[in-house]
Amino acid sequence: MAFIFPAPGVAGVEATLNISVTGDASNLTVPAMQDITVNNANDVFTWTQLDEGSKLQVATTATNSLDLNIVLDQTTFFGTGSGAAVAVNKGIFGLSKDKQLVEFQLYLGDTSTGGAGKTLSGFGYITGLALTASADAPVWVTPVTLSISGDYTVA
Repeated sequence: MAFIFPAPGVAGVEATLNISVTGDASNLTVPAMQDITVNNANDVFTWTQLDEGSKLQVATTATNSLDLNIVLDQTTFFGTGSGAAVAVNKGIFGLSKDKQLVEFQLYLGDTSTGGAGKTLSGFGYITGLALTASADAPVWVTPVTLSISGDYTVA
């Protein structure tokens, strides 16, 4: 069996998320991910017929998204504010605020045999930011949703 594990803290094999803007060769690597969820939810069209005792269903298009929680890194979240690298310049907040279509690559982590990890990629929009901090959690954290436009590509 080749279970996929995210290998927290192991350089080169841990789960990583890179975001870029089409036409820009630079990547914004999202640091301090606490967790990540890959969603692929097919919609289903349901109907009834007079000659059937049960409802009939057909799968239709899917709604895809990535949901994650991150501890905020000031530069990654708000961007550098300068330079030609659009994703690095705008940061996660600016890409969301400007409704910028982004390209993403999510490396899922490695397998027990090493060197066989898979990457999900595609295009989408950053949404769902909701920054919080509290006395019990004295660092800023936020959920992040990447609403995928289209399908995932697996490599």
